Amino acid sequence: MSPKNRSDAIKDGARHAAAQLKSAAERAKPLAKSTGDAARRGILRTRAWAAPQVERSGQVLQDTVAPKVSAVLSSAAGRIDPAQPRYRRWQKSLGLATLTAAGGAVAAFFRNRRKTSGSVTTTADPATAAGNGQATPGSGADTQVNSQVKS
Repeated sequence: MSPKNRSDAIKDGARHAAAQLKSAAERAKPLAKSTGDAARRGILRTRAWAAPQVERSGQVLQDTVAPKVSAVLSSAAGRIDPAQPRYRRWQKSLGLATLTAAGGAVAAFFRNRRKTSGSVTTTADPATAAGNGQATPGSGADTQVNSQVKS
């Protein structure tokens, strides 16, 4: 067989197959159309059935699982959060004790200072400074010392 004859034979075979397929396609066309319509109806029916099912499942999850998930997330957040520093109450009492001690020391200092300033004025009295350090009776030194200590 020559190449030209072979090519003509292939073309004739293709024409014959196309003619047979054309008739088969014309017979299958209405069947395919009705099958497509049926599939569309089936999809719409399935979607109409599935929508309430999904809605109901969402409600159940929201009512039962969501609070549990929320509780787990809250507890995890509590574990992740760093602990707050504890307030040291003993520091307040220590500060109060220190303040009280300092106040007492200041009060004792002024009290001792007032006592020593009163005794210093008695030794600096001109009546006792003259002579042997004793006041002479009737000189009025006793009254003068007492008045200085009282003031």
